[in-house]
Amino acid sequence: MFITFEGPDGSGKSTIINLVSEKLKELNYDIVQTREPGGTRISEKLRDIILDRENTELTARTEALLYAAARAQHVEEFIVPNLNSGKIVLSDRYVLSSLAYQGAGRELGIESISEINKFATNNLEPDLILFFKVDPLTTLKRKNKLDTADRLELEKESFHSRVYNGYISIINKYKNNNNFVEVDATKTIEEVLEFSLYVILKSIRG
Repeated sequence: MFITFEGPDGSGKSTIINLVSEKLKELNYDIVQTREPGGTRISEKLRDIILDRENTELTARTEALLYAAARAQHVEEFIVPNLNSGKIVLSDRYVLSSLAYQGAGRELGIESISEINKFATNNLEPDLILFFKVDPLTTLKRKNKLDTADRLELEKESFHSRVYNGYISIINKYKNNNNFVEVDATKTIEEVLEFSLYVILKSIRG
């Protein structure tokens, strides 16, 4: 199974994916955990370019293509081989993030970003998408004060508002799909973890 964790910056999905991975391993499931952009040596190098706060001249189209390139390498080198060997792959972000961040946030168009990612992934879609829903502006204000804030996190509030609205527009199309689940990320970590595990185990066990 291929399970992706999606949501705006500050939604807590990265914390939850780590906890979910630990719990599933305790239940003796064969789990590999990864992230985007990244997951392979080459994809991590592309991640460094994309998120480097010094790269202020990086254009929107270049950014979108770099994300797609990193994803293409990730899918072919890491995700597909692990799925073929029977493992459950948990990924922190996948195509949905590009639709929101580059399609809506960068105003390149959701359909355009969808097309380049269909090519990049060879049409590989997740078996389950968990979307962690929260308005990111409050959490971003806190994160942006840190030295660790990356190039996208440092973008203006208007960008992150477009990203969030893009997510909402996208999930309204997804919400009737059986493989898409919305998670209320405003709840406590314990509550979010419990719900996420319930959804994932239900999906794994069929």
